[in-house]
Amino acid sequence: MLSKVSSRQIWNVAYPIIIGSIAQNVLNVTDTAFLGRLGEVALGGGVIGGLFYHVLLMIGWGMGLGGQIIIARRYGESANKAIGRVVEHLLYFLSFTSILLILFVKFFSGNLLGLVVDSQSIYHAGMEFIDYRIMGLVFAFINYSFNSFYVGIAKTKVITATTSLMVIVNVLLDYALIFGNWGFPKMGIAGAALASVIAEATSCMAFIIFTRFKFDYSKYNLFRFASFRIKLMLRILSVSWPLMIQFFLSIFVWFVFFLFIEKMGETSLAVSNILRSIYIVLMIPIWGFSSATNTLVSQLIGQDRSKEVLNLIKKVIILSMTSVFVLGLICISFPELIIRIYTNDALLVQQALPVLNIVAFAAIGMAGAFVVFSGVSGTGNTKVSFAIELGTLSIYLLWAFLMAIIFKMSLPWVWAAEILYGILITSVSILYLKSNRWVGKRV
Repeated sequence: MLSKVSSRQIWNVAYPIIIGSIAQNVLNVTDTAFLGRLGEVALGGGVIGGLFYHVLLMIGWGMGLGGQIIIARRYGESANKAIGRVVEHLLYFLSFTSILLILFVKFFSGNLLGLVVDSQSIYHAGMEFIDYRIMGLVFAFINYSFNSFYVGIAKTKVITATTSLMVIVNVLLDYALIFGNWGFPKMGIAGAALASVIAEATSCMAFIIFTRFKFDYSKYNLFRFASFRIKLMLRILSVSWPLMIQFFLSIFVWFVFFLFIEKMGETSLAVSNILRSIYIVLMIPIWGFSSATNTLVSQLIGQDRSKEVLNLIKKVIILSMTSVFVLGLICISFPELIIRIYTNDALLVQQALPVLNIVAFAAIGMAGAFVVFSGVSGTGNTKVSFAIELGTLSIYLLWAFLMAIIFKMSLPWVWAAEILYGILITSVSILYLKSNRWVGKRV
């Protein structure tokens, strides 16, 4: 229960998620760096296949975040016994949905990618990646259910441990399966995908074992698996469906963003994959503070302390922007050194350097934007957050299309869409929060 939300309390919720994100992004950096050694086609296929997979992941992420908001609200209301039923229904829904999505991909992904990817070599590499990677969806969705529970009750340290374990397994298997080391078969891009699937399965098992044997799960009525309640499921979906569509569209738009860049050539796509990896690293603190904002805002409202929400968000913004500013400064100060982590190709390094400044600046803006936007969804009014995202993404995609396809501008102009997105989403989210139309929203 929150007595007073201080910067220290915000940090205590956020830092395990940040550390978990660091571990998660070691995975991303390692995958990109290893694939970079295989050439431009492997890099391009990895980004197309990886983004396709992440589009589907966002359906589970949105459902999990909706559940997290409800869990945090019940925790704020001291209704702990109701939390287990929410977690169970997340597991029911996400397990079933993941199986449906796997079947969909197995039957239709080839046709979908064939329609939008021009390069045949990139297409075949992307399909090789997806064929293996999609099997991790079940484990990823179950992990989202556990993430929602632990973040919702503001006990996030276990996420650090499970994510770190996942990364260690992934890095070791990447080295073994991509290049055929330690007696393993040399699988190339398929090895990167298979390594990630096994790593996600390992993380899933760790969550289950910890919760069952090291955590007081009876306090929250976990693992009862009583009868399915359609009324509760509909309540969770009423909060979650806008988030599911919102996050799906968000990553789908980024997928389309990279498809625009693919039309600019394999070199531009390879450069952008490197920049995507760096950008995600810069975003690490943002995810931790944004997730903390969702939880703490919902808990405050559950305690009838809505007047404290805006001050909480201001504190989180300061912490988030300060953290990302430090990372951005490192990128600007040592750009070539950072890019060479991913590739030794002089052409790729040369083309990536001017875009890195854009990416660093955009990340600093996103540090505030994501926190404010998470404050909107944390109020429980997820339909409003969906509307904000939909409008902002439309403008973002229009900018990218005009720069890449119509005017055929250079990569820095295309990536400037990230700066525009941050400005728009911050402005609209602040206006909504200051309107107080969210006060009294029940979930």
